[in-house]
Formats: sequence, structure tokens, C-alpha cells
Amino acid sequence: MEKMRKLVNQIAYTPPQERLRTLSPLQLSLIPLLSLASTLYGFALPIRHRFYQLGLLHKHRLPVPVISVGNLTWGGNGKTPMVEFLAVWLANAGISPLILTRGYGGADESKMLQRHLYGTPVKIGIGANRADTASCFLKRYGHISPCKHGDTDLERLLSDNKKGNSSYSDQIGIAILDDGMQHISLWRNVEIVMVNAMIPWGNHQLIPLGPLREPLAALTRADIVVIHHADLVSEKDIDAIASEIRKVKKSLPIFLSTLAPLYFLKAGNMSCKLVLMNIRNTLVLCVSAIGSADSFVERIKKLGPAYVDRLDFSDHHSFQAKDIDMIKTRLRNLQSEFAMKPFVVVTEKFLICQDYDRSPEILKYLDPHEVLILCSSLQILPHKGNTEDSFKKCLAAFGNEFVIFKRCD
Repeated sequence: MEKMRKLVNQIAYTPPQERLRTLSPLQLSLIPLLSLASTLYGFALPIRHRFYQLGLLHKHRLPVPVISVGNLTWGGNGKTPMVEFLAVWLANAGISPLILTRGYGGADESKMLQRHLYGTPVKIGIGANRADTASCFLKRYGHISPCKHGDTDLERLLSDNKKGNSSYSDQIGIAILDDGMQHISLWRNVEIVMVNAMIPWGNHQLIPLGPLREPLAALTRADIVVIHHADLVSEKDIDAIASEIRKVKKSLPIFLSTLAPLYFLKAGNMSCKLVLMNIRNTLVLCVSAIGSADSFVERIKKLGPAYVDRLDFSDHHSFQAKDIDMIKTRLRNLQSEFAMKPFVVVTEKFLICQDYDRSPEILKYLDPHEVLILCSSLQILPHKGNTEDSFKKCLAAFGNEFVIFKRCD
């Protein structure tokens, strides 16, 4: 299954004009079947949307504002880091947010959110039916209706992220919909769309032939676009992506973001934080199971190791004994070639999949090689007058629209 995922992923990110030159005979033989499946998927998409427009399918509306964070392509777009960024900001402003996540792929993203947000007023609801999950949490904790605040009050709360400046309430004030763009059964007030700057649209085809969950025309539903990993590509590439976005919706505010490395944790001793310079001039093997392995490897390279090798597995991959053997073989080969012991560097998501708090088997089998966990956080990059401040003000404006237009019972 892992091998097939890699084959299909390569097809999705190979331009049609390069297929004959770069794809294997097996991959070329898969294209007609994938193309048929994409065509059928493309027919089904507008029908589903039309059913909601006609009221044949019901949209649920929550009594609190909803911020949706989603994307147009599969994996690696920074959705979960953005959700965490928003949750921390809102919690610091005195608003208790509820994160609604489906818990897909072993719930590794939700586990990471729970770990990072432990001890904060942020609540995390996990379940495929986000409306039912929200209903349970709203019933348990209650909610603060925006109608109780004047416009200025809500804007002040949303704009002020300094701890202690706002009174804290355990009642839910805002819901954040993780991976929400295609979850159209839940009404949202703000639609944030994340775009991976390194591989924005792949071959421009719908899944499974390409990486697109929806055509680019779906950007008309977006309120804000954030181009993620923007620091890893050129200004020319950023301009090209922004130009393509604005062909669909000229008025869209576009912001840039990065996943900034903070420090390493030492696997097996989670209380031990190591500075990023710790891997300078060393030998590193990057092992990942994320949607955008290239961005992870590029960030490690920027930290200055002497040499970086990589083993990439599919997003949400569950590691087996054969995978550990593959890692060990690569480590032995590297040590033999460079006459120095390599470090293994992984993402937090990788170790969460293995439940690292319980000393997983992978750590024992990789001994005596040291395993370091890279910890990072999302940051909004200043670009052409857009900053983190203006990003928050943009969201605050949508918050005020909710107050103005929502009918108060």
C-alpha cells in the first residue's frame, strides 16, 4: 500500500508533458484508471454543492462564529499549525475556542494539538460529524453569544493577544474547523485556505489523478488565503501563486506563513530541550510521515548539518517492523560511508504516531542512534504590507460582520 501511495503521489505532481520521461510503465498504465476516477469525482462535486444550495442537504449553523481552516490539495499545507496558531491567539485574548477535527489518520494531528494546548482554555472535539461534536461541547460548556458584545468589544477581544488583558470564560466563544473547506455541511463565517508554496496545485487535476480536492474555482468561497512554506521558495514563485489565486478572486487577502523551527526534543527524555545548532556539522537522517516532506528536509538543511539524507513515508503512515529495518539499514550505510554516527531527526507528528510518551519500540530498535524531534510553530511572514497584525485585524473584521448580521434570538 505504501509503495502504491508513492506511485500515485508522483503521478499527481508530475506535469502531463513530463509523464513519458519521468514515470514508470506501471505508473503510465495507472493513468487511464485514475483519470476515469477523477472525472467521476469531478461530476459528483457540483451535484453535492447544488444539493446544499437547494436545501436538500442541511447546513448546520452554530451559535458562535466559525473559522474554517482548509485547503484545495491533499496534505502538507499547514492546516493544523494554523489551527493551533488561531487557538493560542484567541485563548490569549480571553476567548475560549473549540477546535473541531475529524481525527483522521490515527488522530495524530489532534493528539499533537492536545499536547501543545494542554493547560489552556482551548477545547478539542474529535469526530467525523463536526456538528454533533460541537453540539456536545456547547451543551457541556455553554457559549458566549457575540450579540452580548458591541462591535468594538468583539474587535478588541479578537485584536488583543496579550495575556491577562481580557477576562477569561470557560464558555465557548468561537469554533475553529480543522480541515474544513470540503466539510460544507457546517456553516462558517470565515474561510481560510492554506496553499503549499512548494507544490501548490500539482498537475492541476482532481484526485486521484491529481492532488486537487476541488477545482481552483472553489477559491471563490475563500475569505483569506495563506501561502505556507513561503520562505522556502523564490519571490517569483510567490508572485506566480498569488497571480493564479487572484485570477479566481481578485479581492482575496493573501498572507504568507512559515513553520519556524524552535528547538529539538530528545526522544526518550522529553524534558530535554536542545538548541537548533546542536546538529550543525553533523550527519542527519530525516525520517518523516507527513504531507510535505520536502519542506521538513529543507528546514533541516538550513540548520547547517554536514550532510542530510532522508526517508519519506506517506502522510499518517503507521510504522511496521520492516520500516524500522529500513531505517536501521540506512543508518548503517551512512555510518559506514561517512565514518560518523548519524542523528535521526523526526517531526513531532512522526513520534506522536508512535505514542512516544510510552517509549515506543522504534526508539529501542534505533539505539544507539540518537533520535531528535523537531518542534516548530507557524508564523505569519511580513510581505508587501501584510503582517501578523494585519492578518489578525482581517479576522477581527469578519468577527464584527458576524455581530452585525447574525440575528439575535
